Amino acid sequence: MSASFSLALQAAKEAAGQQQYPASTLYTVATPIGNLADITLRALHVLEMADAVACEDTRHTHSMLRAYGIGKSGAQLIAVHQHNEAEAAEQVIARLQQGQRIAYVSDAGTPGVSDPGARLAAAVARAGLRVSPLPGASSVTALVSAAGAVAADHASSGFAFIGFLPTKAQERQQAVAKLAEDARTLIVLEAPHRIADLAKALAVLGDRPVTLGRELTKQFEEIATLPAAGLSDWLAQDANRSKGEFAVLLHPQTVAQDGGDALRVLALLLAELPTKTAVKLAADITGAPRNSLYDAALQMKRNAHSGSDEEDSED
Repeated sequence: MSASFSLALQAAKEAAGQQQYPASTLYTVATPIGNLADITLRALHVLEMADAVACEDTRHTHSMLRAYGIGKSGAQLIAVHQHNEAEAAEQVIARLQQGQRIAYVSDAGTPGVSDPGARLAAAVARAGLRVSPLPGASSVTALVSAAGAVAADHASSGFAFIGFLPTKAQERQQAVAKLAEDARTLIVLEAPHRIADLAKALAVLGDRPVTLGRELTKQFEEIATLPAAGLSDWLAQDANRSKGEFAVLLHPQTVAQDGGDALRVLALLLAELPTKTAVKLAADITGAPRNSLYDAALQMKRNAHSGSDEEDSED
């Protein structure tokens, strides 16, 4: 243990030790997403005092606790991950009913956001027991705070956490089409072996600004903002850019006119122009998302052909 964490443990005891920590409570504890120093004093205190620590990976958590100078035996670590979350919750609840205090940590960040923990918290609450959160590190809020994603209108303010997109190409394309229709700030997570596929899928968003956060809080942290269409080229410029864990933020977009105006403009253009040209001009004129306009154009053509299943020749 480094001297700095020894001092941190002492500071945690002094700062948080006099607070109330009810028994029979599950404490969901946020842990660092890369930089060990991003632990809170209250988290250190609860991890040290807990009767047991439920965790996503017992080996990873044992290593983290040891780095902080917190000793827990194997019997004090309970594996609770996405494959056994429901069953392991019963063991946690049994311990809580005995009056124990149990901390739950995922491998990194805030439990229940994208990592396991939500089912455990729900099961504990259904059992009539208390769940107490200890907030802290999160790749989602970390990227939001650095991206400077400012909405131009109230309708597109706030942000939505999407998480991981589907891995199958067609399902991923459908998911991206839905993102294109959402004007808010959107947060997506991705693993290194799929970041290139995500970049290709997001290219249809064109000039919509995207902020990519790689290895947040770690030594080789990199944050870059560029048009969605340029993500693939940016990744290809340096092999290291495809390494590490990623959080990706889609900046808010302003829709200049409402959907009714966009559809009326599209219908007029379709009467005179090929589909792709009509969609491009309608998007430029109205500010409506091109993907949603293209879907609408195909539906208009199907309706015009009295239910024909023939797809547009330019598709």
